[in-house]
Amino acid sequence: MWNPARFAASSLRRRLRLFSTAIHGACIIHKRGADILHDPWFNKDTGFPLSERDRLGLRGLLPPRVISFEQQYARFMESYRSLEKNTQGHPENFVALAKWRLLNRLHDRNETLYFRVLMNNIKHFAPIIYTPTVGLVSQNYSGLFRRPRGMYFSAKDKGEMMSMIYNWPAPQVDMIVTDGSRILGLGDLGVQGIGIAIGKLDMYVAAAGINPQRILPVMLDVGTNNQKLLEDRLWVRQPRLEGEEYLSIVDEFMEAVFKRWSKAIIQFEDFQMKWAFETLKRHRKGFCMFNDDIQGTAGVALASLLGTVRAQVFVASSAGLDVLNMAVQAVSKMTGNNETAARNFFLIDKE
Repeated sequence: MWNPARFAASSLRRRLRLFSTAIHGACIIHKRGADILHDPWFNKDTGFPLSERDRLGLRGLLPPRVISFEQQYARFMESYRSLEKNTQGHPENFVALAKWRLLNRLHDRNETLYFRVLMNNIKHFAPIIYTPTVGLVSQNYSGLFRRPRGMYFSAKDKGEMMSMIYNWPAPQVDMIVTDGSRILGLGDLGVQGIGIAIGKLDMYVAAAGINPQRILPVMLDVGTNNQKLLEDRLWVRQPRLEGEEYLSIVDEFMEAVFKRWSKAIIQFEDFQMKWAFETLKRHRKGFCMFNDDIQGTAGVALASLLGTVRAQVFVASSAGLDVLNMAVQAVSKMTGNNETAARNFFLIDKE
């Protein structure tokens, strides 16, 4: 007999299998021994049962006691609460970076446990892995850097990007790309801006259910005009590229990405205004990409404006201009009058 509830559940399962967020329960591991323990994607710390330790060549490489995933989670949260208690009364930035370091060490060691911690406590940890702490992290990234994450493309890689793209192991990716030229409200942070791409993708996994095996933070390292960073001995010191030299790097990168990953979604993040509009105009029709500061911010802002046609004021930034354009178009369609719609909005210089 046909059962509507069972049919609906079956249909839902079939649809879910089509989503990129679907994660299979088991995977084939081609590594053994210490290589597994050094890979945060496969490493389970002391959570490997004895049967897996024998099969994967791990016996003797870990303490003999098996500690379950739930026990590891509880132990981390206890460590985090202890950190909070011990840093009471310290400067706010000091505490924020201490919390970020603790989470980052877990991220470097055990990604499965890291994302479980975030997913179960997203309201608490979101300000640490993303704004406002990610701005502080980006400003100090040269001193905080411990383990590479994501991919870096620079002017020195020109002509090599098509082969470089195959150095990333994942067969399918979605990515956030930044050139570090306008990180939050902090300005030009150069290659240190990779922190913004890492933090936002972690948010997408924890809060939106994106498959963590697909995410790829990317830095287009085209230099910096930040004098403090140019004097930093820990990074390659190169003035920011401009004009066609800059655009040729972006063009080659985009061609390389879609040559390998034709179904990838690319999000441009924190490009300075002139390049935000130029790269969007240049690539939006040829590739599956968008600029979050222009289109993402505009979409969210428009949702809050649709219920009213009262006068609104916008700042003349890359995000503000596109929010204004989208809002005027939406109100024009609602009212049927372009002139009336335009009179409800005002633009001011951000200075």
